[in-house]
Amino acid sequence: MLDPAGPSAREVAALWWAMLVVAAVVLAGVVAAWGLALRRRSSPVADEAHDGRVAARWIVGGGVLLPSACIAALLAFGIPAGQRMLPSAGPPALRIDVVARQWEWQVRYPPHGVVLTNLLRLPVGRPVDIFVSSDDVIHSFWVPRLGGKIDAIPGRRNVVRLQADAAGPLRGQCAEFCGSGHAGMVLQVEALDEAAFVAWLAAAGR
Repeated sequence: MLDPAGPSAREVAALWWAMLVVAAVVLAGVVAAWGLALRRRSSPVADEAHDGRVAARWIVGGGVLLPSACIAALLAFGIPAGQRMLPSAGPPALRIDVVARQWEWQVRYPPHGVVLTNLLRLPVGRPVDIFVSSDDVIHSFWVPRLGGKIDAIPGRRNVVRLQADAAGPLRGQCAEFCGSGHAGMVLQVEALDEAAFVAWLAAAGR
């Protein structure tokens, strides 16, 4: 996931690193405030009005403003990144249908009549729309180095857009517990140069 091999995965990785940095800063601030509170000596003269104002500032600042700012920033970056993983009006994309079942993946190339099992081949540098569905229970399609995961739900077809930057092997995995064979529900992914992919698809579709 943190070694992206495509544009969608790069956005996921960048968002993850940004969240890690923000979380570390927030944690450091909380620990610092906790340390100051432990070192603070109580006043011999009680001032309930002052203590109430201090408590109110901490509640508003730390319990309302800080979480709201963090969530707003996360949504501002996360929603556009998620939208870019969906089919768009951009360049034409290759369509591949992936059907999940206990415990394998069936990969179909509709216009060519090619069907593979537990193997997904896709071209380099070209957007691919993966139409995901399930024949039995809920599964989750995920190629971590190419993009986010999407559920495979019986009776429903979900779509995720992937693109590989370079040729080579990748690994996909079912990311939703689907029964006793879940751990072995692996999808081998091969990114091929455009010319090699076109030649393979033409030969396989004969």
